[in-house]
Amino acid sequence: MEDGSSGRMLRWKSFERPDDTRRFPHGFGAYVDIGPLAIGRAVLEPGWRWSTDLKSAVGTELCEFHHLHVLVAGRMAFQMTDREVYEFAAGDVMDIPPGHDSWVIGDEPVVLLDISGNISDFGLPVSPTQVVATMMMTDIVGSTRMASQLGDAVWRQRLAEHNRAVRSQFERFRGREIDTTGDGFLAIFDSARAALLCALSTRDATSELGIEIRVGVHTGEIEVLADDVRGIAVHATARIMSAAQPAEVLASAVTRALGEGTGLGFEDRGSHELKGFGIPIELVAVSRVAAG
Repeated sequence: MEDGSSGRMLRWKSFERPDDTRRFPHGFGAYVDIGPLAIGRAVLEPGWRWSTDLKSAVGTELCEFHHLHVLVAGRMAFQMTDREVYEFAAGDVMDIPPGHDSWVIGDEPVVLLDISGNISDFGLPVSPTQVVATMMMTDIVGSTRMASQLGDAVWRQRLAEHNRAVRSQFERFRGREIDTTGDGFLAIFDSARAALLCALSTRDATSELGIEIRVGVHTGEIEVLADDVRGIAVHATARIMSAAQPAEVLASAVTRALGEGTGLGFEDRGSHELKGFGIPIELVAVSRVAAG
């Protein structure tokens, strides 16, 4: 309906006919789109708690949404990242920043309105961020045999030295450590050149400790989560690393293209059929070009 005096449109919606509804353990919600906002209404039963009922579905340690709530009925608590707990009652208006847990207090259901405009994603898995990055994966060659020869105590010390050496190279070349498997690492880099240089330096640093590694480097699109990365490119990096010979840094053709002109040498290793991939991948061995 248009207001003739102003030329602006009058809009209205009803929670009796919401644009969407969502049920979750110990509660349900509905929202309506009105202008630029999605206004939500939730009913939370006694016993409802975000970390118990929604954490596993959403995939984050805490609720990372910003909420502007109006508490219509019941009592509710919020715990922030500093462990401070805040309690609210009917009639309270709360501006809740991201990074919190929440739960219903007592035996009365909570009814609340959310007017911050982001309620349409409440209770849904967090959408991962898609980025193009260069990944580097390492693995110690013959780690089981080495551990057997050295004995547990000496092997633990040698492995700790290996880990420190690898991490120091990540810091030097601005890599972000994603995972460690005990005798190997996965890291991501914004720059293909940085990843390739880090791979060579890591190989050399661990060699000085008497540890031989193989390294795979690949550039592709990945999904970045809070403390993990996912995607077919991650699996490709693992396959490339597995194809490398001891003390070899092996990279994909796409990473080579990005690393051209950086003073590095590339030797063709041909087309490889990698497990789980429908088409062969061209691989190259990476080396430093001798000065002069």
